[in-house]
Amino acid sequence: MKHLFPNRDRRKAIWAIALPIMGGMMSQNILNLVDIGMVGHLGDAALAATGIGSFTNYLAISFIIGLSAGVQALAARRLGEERHDETAIPLNGGLILSLLIGVPLCAILFLAIPSAFTFLSDDPAVVEQGVPYLQVRILSMVAVGMNFSFRGYWSAIHMTGVYLRTLLIMHTINIFLNWVLIFGKLGMPELGVLGAGLATTISLYIGTIVYFFFALRHASDKGFLHRIPSPSTLLQQFKLSLPSSLQQLFFSAGLVTLIWIISQIGTAEVAAVNVLMTFHITAILPAFGVSLAATTLVGNALGRNDTEDAAMWGWNAGVISLVYGIVLSLVLIPFADPLLGVFLTNPETRQLAYLPMILWALSIGFDTMGMVLMNAMIGAGDTRRSMWISVIAQWVFFLPVAYVVGPVLGLGLLAVWIVNGLYRVGQAVACVQQWSARNWAGINI
Repeated sequence: MKHLFPNRDRRKAIWAIALPIMGGMMSQNILNLVDIGMVGHLGDAALAATGIGSFTNYLAISFIIGLSAGVQALAARRLGEERHDETAIPLNGGLILSLLIGVPLCAILFLAIPSAFTFLSDDPAVVEQGVPYLQVRILSMVAVGMNFSFRGYWSAIHMTGVYLRTLLIMHTINIFLNWVLIFGKLGMPELGVLGAGLATTISLYIGTIVYFFFALRHASDKGFLHRIPSPSTLLQQFKLSLPSSLQQLFFSAGLVTLIWIISQIGTAEVAAVNVLMTFHITAILPAFGVSLAATTLVGNALGRNDTEDAAMWGWNAGVISLVYGIVLSLVLIPFADPLLGVFLTNPETRQLAYLPMILWALSIGFDTMGMVLMNAMIGAGDTRRSMWISVIAQWVFFLPVAYVVGPVLGLGLLAVWIVNGLYRVGQAVACVQQWSARNWAGINI
């Protein structure tokens, strides 16, 4: 049992991969706050347009984000097999798939946005600003697919520092371009909300160029750009990535559905849930980094044909995230009310959010452990099982039951969040069972 708790060397291996990823995601959160601060000077309609546009954009790009899972699983396996000159071939495949999927999907969505946006808002001012903003954000789809493929590759070969450096460069450029294009500085036209979207898209493509620069320096001897996967290999990689892409798509669609369910209960409840979800996204950043570390280390071990070590990496990473979640619960519970007070000034809304936040804090350790083991399965190439656990837990159990106890039975936000806690814990239990069963051990990729 004591081996489930990683020793010093194994902890160092996990955090060496996880910490740069955490830093990169934290910088993304800071960028989001800066975006909100700049756009906020343009008024409520501008904020609503960028908020709806950003959330819808995440839903639109969620499918192509899943390509990174195939790149990371395959590259990690090749590294473990000591086929160092082939580790970048999956990256080449990810870049090709980003073009093949991203270009037509981008064109279809770009043309659909003007009519689709009217379903998201009936405010003419919001629609007027939101449509061009979302269209210019959609144009970044190929860059997003490529950038996530690069992230999967750098994570697989234990070079997440490259990911962090690129992200910091990209975000610095994004903030500068926001200032220039939103407000019309340095002789540029004042583009407002459109300028914010354009700044993000330009910075994403600059990030892609930076990634190519680093890959040419560090991965040319590993097959980057000059060892192109065959059509059959590319099809295999797509099949490996497809469940993760669908998992991302269903998960993001589930978030939209949850907001709709809560909106049927009341406006104050929506405000409370927005804050609760913000806390959740921020709190899981360390566990997300550990999850990607588990994906890599499990893949490396299986590449060495060491199933026992692969299993132990999953448990080690899972235990780290469980301990993190327990510690976070002990910190959050006594300070829940003052923390909520920072974001919710209405005492009644704060009261609505209080007990749901306590319930969430109690379940976060299970939630993060489940997330880590789900990503460990992806590292083993068991992307289908990971997808089915996620989709069934969210769409077969959580969302239907949440709708019944909330809008139908009128039991309110607290009842929905009790169901949310059961969903998170149940998903974690399923992941623990599947990881213990080791059905992933015989998958060849």
